[in-house]
Amino acid sequence: MTKTIKGKSEQKKKKQREETKIQKIVNHYFYTKGLTLEQIKKNAKKKKIIYSRYTKPAKQLLELAGSVKKGKEAINIVAEWAKSRNLDYSIETVFKKWLELGRLKPKEIVKKPFYQNNPMVWSDLKRKWYVIDEVGNWLEFAGNEKDIEWRIKK
Repeated sequence: MTKTIKGKSEQKKKKQREETKIQKIVNHYFYTKGLTLEQIKKNAKKKKIIYSRYTKPAKQLLELAGSVKKGKEAINIVAEWAKSRNLDYSIETVFKKWLELGRLKPKEIVKKPFYQNNPMVWSDLKRKWYVIDEVGNWLEFAGNEKDIEWRIKK
């Protein structure tokens, strides 16, 4: 009799350990979304986040990755990749991109030159900067390089 009771309590403990691993993965997913643990709890109480919706994919990710650490790393890679492209992502996105994880890189930030809010172009042939005005004319840049404003273009 004591063996069956002991066996059931061990099963409960094992289940609780699995749930904490799953919770770690779900919480890490929300951390990559920019939420703190307090915000997650608050949003779950207000029904803005349905926490149970994320537990099944988290369990599947845990099985696929083999450990919480590898699951978190996979989430981080997908999060960086998606954020750099202004895409939304979920835990399921990690499954879809699982085979590509080694090749997923964040989009490079491209800075473009401007002078007085007009775009500029570098001519390798003439080794000069040109400013393109509103009409589309290419005007030779006569200013200093410090006058060039570099902006991030999306």
